[in-house]
Amino acid sequence: MLRCLVILIFALLAAPLLAAQSEVARGNAVTARLLTAQDGVGAGVATVQAGLDLALEPGWHSYWRSPGEVGLPPAISWEGSENVASVELAYPAPERFEAFDIQNFGYADHVLHPLTVTLSEPGAPARLDLRVDLLVCAEICVPETLGLALDLPAGGGLDAVSADRLADWTARVPGSAAEAGIEIEGAHLDDTALTVAARAAEPFANPDLFPERGAYAAFGKPEIVLSDGGRRLWARIPVSGTGEGAPTLTLVDGDRAATVPLTLSDTPPARADGAASGALWRVLLVAMLGGLLLNVMPCVLPVLSIKLASALQARDRAPARVRAGFLATAGGVLAFFGALALAVIGLRGAGYAVGWGVQFQNPAFLALMIGLITIFAANMLGLFEVRIGQGALTGMARTETRGGWGGDFATGAFAAVMATPCSAPFIGTAVTYALTGGPALTLAVFLAMGTGLALPYLAVAARPALVRRLPRPGRWMRQVQVVLGGLLLLTALWLLSVLAGAAGLRMALVVGGLAAAMFVALAVGRRARLAGGAGLAALVLAAAVTPPAEADRAVDAGWEPFAEARIAEEVARGNTVFVDVTADWCLTCKANKSLVLTRDNVAKALAGTVALQADWTRPDDAIAAYLRANDRFGIPFDAVYGPGAPDGILLPELLTEAAVLDAISRAGPRSGAPG
Repeated sequence: MLRCLVILIFALLAAPLLAAQSEVARGNAVTARLLTAQDGVGAGVATVQAGLDLALEPGWHSYWRSPGEVGLPPAISWEGSENVASVELAYPAPERFEAFDIQNFGYADHVLHPLTVTLSEPGAPARLDLRVDLLVCAEICVPETLGLALDLPAGGGLDAVSADRLADWTARVPGSAAEAGIEIEGAHLDDTALTVAARAAEPFANPDLFPERGAYAAFGKPEIVLSDGGRRLWARIPVSGTGEGAPTLTLVDGDRAATVPLTLSDTPPARADGAASGALWRVLLVAMLGGLLLNVMPCVLPVLSIKLASALQARDRAPARVRAGFLATAGGVLAFFGALALAVIGLRGAGYAVGWGVQFQNPAFLALMIGLITIFAANMLGLFEVRIGQGALTGMARTETRGGWGGDFATGAFAAVMATPCSAPFIGTAVTYALTGGPALTLAVFLAMGTGLALPYLAVAARPALVRRLPRPGRWMRQVQVVLGGLLLLTALWLLSVLAGAAGLRMALVVGGLAAAMFVALAVGRRARLAGGAGLAALVLAAAVTPPAEADRAVDAGWEPFAEARIAEEVARGNTVFVDVTADWCLTCKANKSLVLTRDNVAKALAGTVALQADWTRPDDAIAAYLRANDRFGIPFDAVYGPGAPDGILLPELLTEAAVLDAISRAGPRSGAPG
């Protein structure tokens, strides 16, 4: 009798606790129960705070309201309930699961979904009868259907334990941006990616982003860059499935989370200052190396020819004069790159899209380049000499050789001008950081590129005695000038071939004929300034008024024309896709082709892929948008896609056989991916 009495007393004491929880429902990999903050329904109470408590087996997870690339969110029904008008299920902040490069959002181990139960008759007893449909996944996915019921009598008080648990999990439900201390600075969405920028009062620690855009939208893993001491966030989130309507974004960072409707802009927000791939000094080193390599590009050859000729004549000058001259040349380089950075910052702030090397797509610019190089070549070959005046370009060569610091400075500035259309290894990476970063990073990267271009001049300025190692002037200098003049003419012929690709053979023949006529006029005439000025004007005018030929979309043998939609289509079929963005004016692209892509092993591997070639010799909005979506603003650009890498593997600017073969292998189909 004593034992029975003790059991009865404990049962009575435990009655309020049991009244706030349902019986446990067990599935294959999950157990569930209902709980409420109140033991019953108080007088006049219209809503009851409840919770769906899910405990998952180790290694299993359930899904958020937007499950990611695969999965299903929970679904509830309450048809068997009494005195219940509606039940609203809330979702605490999710976590990310990744398997076989598939992104999913949900919960592992344990989750409590807060429920807001609205009563049909406030204050009256109620019965909450729920059917819960879940999809839980580990290596495989299992659908679960669980039935839960909980009676709520009239009256009753607060269940402190259940109320504390509900309060804890309700606090994990994302709130507004203002509540989380977060501000969205900008957002942009296109067919390839969602790009967002946000700022927080307290620094971000380990943020993650979960976009939503309707039932059929899916997004990949975000690339996140933090700056300003962690207070600014920039992210690019690949799009892997279509959706409808305005997107929303849930930003989760530790204990704080916010769900924010996004207002989209026409241009992506600027990348955060600081580099995702490493410390700032590494970015600046890459930029400097790119600038140094510009010295061997054909674009800079005319200026290097002038500088070499002046260096030969400076052999017997005082070291201080040599140092000052070469420092002035370096100053001209840096001044131009600084001005270029400020122009880029201004244009980007005004909403214009900017890129590197696109000048070579402009026929008038190419014609001007051809004319200038023709003048330099004629001067180097000794066909004419400017003796008086201060001609804008050819006079620069005269001033340089006579020792004026103004000529030294102008030589450096002109070297930088001639370098801007060139593509060299590391330039694309450096320009990407510059054009996606904030103003400070843009200026720093451009100045680092300018420093790299100016390094040869700075080296001579540091050791002026280097010029004394050059041979003494003599007849041999005439032979050197003839060689340099011949190289300049070859550069002009190469630019003519680029013009033919950019605007058609007819325009190339017209510009080439005018350049040849100007060359003859410089050789036989006495008015070099007049002949040069008139020739340049005629070349640019001819390029401006001659209509370009229709674009020829022919591609190399073994390649197919680029269409971005083909990438997802072929990957869905299980194929590997290799994309090569190239142009006639991109010398690095030509080197990649001849040294890597056409070699036996790589050519055989490419034959097993869908090889798409994007020719950017002429302006093409689709190709430009594709490059911007991959945070690139110049070429060469190569990427490999496949079942093993649906978001793509980006290759380095300077290709190697090992890098290409490894990317093709990694992008291929993988076994064991879940359905």
